[in-house]
Amino acid sequence: MNLRRLLVLAVVAALIVGFFASGLQQHLSLEALKAQQAALNQQVLAQPLIASLLYVFIYILVTALSLPGAALLTLIGGALFGLGWGLLLVSFASTAGATLAMLISRFLLQDWVQKRFGSRLERINQGIDREGAFYLFALRLVPAFPFFLINLAMGLTRLPARTFWWVSQLGMLPGTLVYVNAGRELGQLDSLAGILSPGLLGAFILLGIFPLIARRLLDVIKARRVYQGWDKPKQFDRNLVVIGAGSGGLVSAYIAAAVKADVSLIEKHAMGGDCLNTGCVPSKALIRSARLAAEVRKAPELGFSHADAQVDFAAVMERVQRVIKQIEPHDSVERYTGLGVDVITGEARITSPWHVEVNGRSISTRNIIIAAGARPFVPDLPGLKDMPIVTSDTVWNLREQPRRLLMLGGGPIGCELALAFQQLGSQVIQVERGARLLPREDADASELVMGSLRSAGVDLRLRHQAETFELRDGVPAVRCRSLDDDSTVDIEFDCVLVALGRVANTSGYGIETLDLTLHDNGTLETNEYLATRFPNVFAVGDVTGPYQFTHAASHQAWYAAVNALFGTFRRFKADYRVLPHCTFTDPEVARVGLSETEAQAQSIDYEVTRYGIDDLDRAIADETAEGFVKVLTVPGRDRILGVTIVGAHASELIAEYVLAMKYNLGLNKILGTVHSYPTLSEANKYAAGEWKRAHQPERLLQWVARFHAWRRG
Repeated sequence: MNLRRLLVLAVVAALIVGFFASGLQQHLSLEALKAQQAALNQQVLAQPLIASLLYVFIYILVTALSLPGAALLTLIGGALFGLGWGLLLVSFASTAGATLAMLISRFLLQDWVQKRFGSRLERINQGIDREGAFYLFALRLVPAFPFFLINLAMGLTRLPARTFWWVSQLGMLPGTLVYVNAGRELGQLDSLAGILSPGLLGAFILLGIFPLIARRLLDVIKARRVYQGWDKPKQFDRNLVVIGAGSGGLVSAYIAAAVKADVSLIEKHAMGGDCLNTGCVPSKALIRSARLAAEVRKAPELGFSHADAQVDFAAVMERVQRVIKQIEPHDSVERYTGLGVDVITGEARITSPWHVEVNGRSISTRNIIIAAGARPFVPDLPGLKDMPIVTSDTVWNLREQPRRLLMLGGGPIGCELALAFQQLGSQVIQVERGARLLPREDADASELVMGSLRSAGVDLRLRHQAETFELRDGVPAVRCRSLDDDSTVDIEFDCVLVALGRVANTSGYGIETLDLTLHDNGTLETNEYLATRFPNVFAVGDVTGPYQFTHAASHQAWYAAVNALFGTFRRFKADYRVLPHCTFTDPEVARVGLSETEAQAQSIDYEVTRYGIDDLDRAIADETAEGFVKVLTVPGRDRILGVTIVGAHASELIAEYVLAMKYNLGLNKILGTVHSYPTLSEANKYAAGEWKRAHQPERLLQWVARFHAWRRG
């Protein structure tokens, strides 16, 4: 830090210390105001200019140094100087003080903060660059943080000081007016009876409802800006148009129809989306068949001297299609038409914030929900497109089992399908760049899954990067590079399954027309109400994230549909606090809330309670005695932060903890709940028992032991 900064820092520190040392903060209270009001009023009347200058100086000093008392000073301004002159003084002083605070922050901290936290501030800078003055105006009118924090934070951005000045002057004016008016009414109070005066009651009512008025005003201003240049229809064909009939789209349309809204659901391919046709349903059907094949191989452990089953791969894949067909009516056109939804088969295209074209027809609608889903990501690797390649979308077309299956990716999809194909008889070679599979789970969970895959025969190639593909004497092969020692290895295969994540579908249906913003990962940007930059255009599911789960899309759909149809009266922020997710390997991995890794990354204090499922009676009887229940709680308190379960049927066992976290039930409640014996669900109760044992009242138990000894005589 250079000499000038040290000097400024010393002056600021001295002023702050002097403020508190002199006891000035004691005078910034309503009690002090009322006690000295008569004398202060006389001074204002006798020397109005000096009194005004002194008041402005104090206000600027307090605000510039980010000291407590600015709100009270605003009330005092109204009490001493009245509404008109008080508003002028406060408006000028608050803006001047705020700008000084911003400049002090910028001078002292900007370089250091940008150097150390530049990546975290980049999003704020992008907001300033994108929305300019309006970004600050929104914070001033409806502050998400106290004003002094806004002053300091803006000093760390690229916002010009002159812009900060005039936007703050304008944005703070409505709130300043409300506070100065309240101060004026308080200044006129001379007895307790005055508390019930209409003026004072009205002023405080205005103070209470101002945030609501300001937020609505901000919404109106934002809407005018974003809709500028678009012609809004005077009447509409629909209350809601939903694009995409996957999980998010189906639930959105269902809710709209249930509340008697006129809703159209547009799907260009197949009802049910990825989950029904290429995702959850077919993968779980395949896993069920694969698990039977694995069970047959475990027959000797269950007391059978001989058991055999020949895998008919084509029949297995036909069964997968049969399962899809059996579930299909749940998501069919007929069912949703019967519910009152106008289902349209065709390609939708958004042409304005209120118009969607499909099959040559333009539908006007008050609201739009985009539920366009995602598709598998296929990297642009040399030679890959010339290989026999499948993804999680196309693997279901296979009827001839690959003898050697190359699996690219170690996430949930890659792990589930790798284990299933290995259990069905393929030799799976799984290539993953990371040091372990399932990198979003805790290391102990991924270790158990990796052990299971290796035991089943999967050839795991961790810390390997696929680089080039080619045919060698007609045989597909990939060259992989070790990220540990930079060596290379060539792997031959019959088919490659790419499971490297999914990419949001954000083109082909008109979002370019609306110039909707995308996140860095390619998903549609939405706010906490799931609205895009247009308040009537929403997005749910994989197209927006942040979670690519079927139940996450359904969860979002409720918020989007309700906010679209009733947001004029009340809007709801999407809540992801208690959102479970499961990986259907063997053992399964299920989690809700924080993982231990996430808690450490976020510097959240926690306690860990762990129960080993290898000690559970039913698990031992079922030959599934592996895994654990791990519960994170607030230190010393019965409040659950997160749960990870690894073991047989973990996806079912997690539901009890989802319920507990949703309704703020602790481990004591789980421990006090009767669980049938012998069941796997007892693992949850035993985990709660482990927590209780670690938190038993030792001193009380010592006294109880003495009591029992006394009773024995």
